[in-house]
Amino acid sequence: MADDHNSLIPSDYPALLSDLKERIHSARMRATLAVNAELTLLYWDIGRSILHRQEHQGWGAKVVERLSVDLRRAFPDMKGLSPRNLKYMRTFASAWPDRPIVQEVLAQIPWYSNLALLEKLNDAQDRLWYARKTRLHGWSRNVLVMQIETGLHRRQGKAITNFEDVLPAPQSDLANNLLKDPYLFGFLGLEEDAQEREIEKALMRHLRDFLLELGVGFAFVGNQYRLEVGGDDFFIDMLFYHLHLRCYVVVELKAVAFKPEFAGKLNFYLSAVDDLLRHADDAPTIGLLLCQGKNKVVAEYALRDMSKPIGVSEYQLTEALPENLRGKLPTVAELEAELDVPDDASADAE
Repeated sequence: MADDHNSLIPSDYPALLSDLKERIHSARMRATLAVNAELTLLYWDIGRSILHRQEHQGWGAKVVERLSVDLRRAFPDMKGLSPRNLKYMRTFASAWPDRPIVQEVLAQIPWYSNLALLEKLNDAQDRLWYARKTRLHGWSRNVLVMQIETGLHRRQGKAITNFEDVLPAPQSDLANNLLKDPYLFGFLGLEEDAQEREIEKALMRHLRDFLLELGVGFAFVGNQYRLEVGGDDFFIDMLFYHLHLRCYVVVELKAVAFKPEFAGKLNFYLSAVDDLLRHADDAPTIGLLLCQGKNKVVAEYALRDMSKPIGVSEYQLTEALPENLRGKLPTVAELEAELDVPDDASADAE
């Protein structure tokens, strides 16, 4: 019977099923985002109402607590109406007085992510930068917090490169924004005097964390990737393919400060990858030198007349946060737990 049943299924059925699954998934995602946007805008409206009355009518904490009780009684199935969360709504409305900005950017990311922005950052432009990145890359709350705590906005696009000279304008801008300086490898648990092979092996053991630090779009191809040139074997430390730039990315790791000869060797690797691996539709291969230090002027001189696109960045093996701050910053889990705490546990916040 099973064979007879399967024989009735058209040959294009698997393709149709796959297409419909993707459509349903996309529709559900859009519906979830639409609900999230409406909820965030509702929270902003509630917060603005509370803020206005506190500023003009002298509302105090007791009134907010009473409002929470009455709203939860009216909407028993709705979460997020605790006194603590009402006060977060007020803070949210105070931080973002312009509704268009809320609607365009902040309502497009989860409420918990907005709470993380409020707790972790003081500057409105920094908050907006991370909000837009969260929307663009679909960062989870934990990834957002990690990016904030490691100061991504101060590192993104800071590598020394020759991209403007050797790449067309659209791709050079994208490639510049792709690279960071410094890269933070504190997740490896290594000391600063670790050797290149030790660091490379540790990066491969922690490949998921490494890809997260590299950024969205990197696909791992291989490490100690073998290239045969003129009958001789050469080995690239790490080879990636960037899905957005549509090009290979060669990463060379050095456990010392940058030296000009490093750029020459990487230039050779890029030529070989372009000839041996690059597809006709691929963009030119990009090189990234990761060093434990660099002299900015020396690096700029070394890249000035290079024919291939190369970037130079430092990396750090120690944790990004000072020891005395670790464990003291509020976590996203703590923020989430505060959304629906009992009334008597939330009366202390103003």
